[in-house]
Amino acid sequence: MDLTELLSWACIVFTVGMFSTGLTDLKKMRESKSADNIQFLPFLTTCLNNLGWLFYGTLKRDHTIVVVNVIGALLQTLYIVMYFFYTKQKRLVMLQTLAAAAVLICGWLYFTTFLTEGEARLNQLGLSCSVVTISMYLSPLTDLVAIVRSGNVQVLSFPLTVATFFTSTSWVLYGLQLNDYYIMVPNTPGIFTSLIRFYLFWKFAPTSQSSPSYKPLHI
Repeated sequence: MDLTELLSWACIVFTVGMFSTGLTDLKKMRESKSADNIQFLPFLTTCLNNLGWLFYGTLKRDHTIVVVNVIGALLQTLYIVMYFFYTKQKRLVMLQTLAAAAVLICGWLYFTTFLTEGEARLNQLGLSCSVVTISMYLSPLTDLVAIVRSGNVQVLSFPLTVATFFTSTSWVLYGLQLNDYYIMVPNTPGIFTSLIRFYLFWKFAPTSQSSPSYKPLHI
């Protein structure tokens, strides 16, 4: 097994593991028969991101990107369907889903109709996916500022932070190995945000070890 294949398997394992953390919310919804206190938009935006990268992986003929994002899109679709089943705000969820579908269709038409096949289409698609991925990694920064002010890290999931760190690192190394900056660059912020979270866990660790200071992950 060469280095590229090893990194490919690392990307698949760590990323699928990170996507699977949504099973925690799925379990909560099934047990409570409610979607209260669970955010819907992360499922929707992640699904759109998965579909964008799936298109990129298909054009690039990269089986690692394709496999990861097929699994990711299927999981996010499951979470979306179950959320719709349990939520009381079905109209809002339906409107948000339809808006996302419209964005997806417009994007697909743009890349398949107005751009010629080849490097131009691949580069613009890679750039678009990169921007979305970077924004998703950087979006929790406002929450981290609030945590610094409050000194309370119980809203953070330590297992999810670990999964994000290894996932981002794997993709950065994989992109570096392939000399693909569209893979490498957007995953770099995931490493830095994870390191910030690790620092917060260390800085605000409680003196008493009777209970964890962070939000545990139960599946």
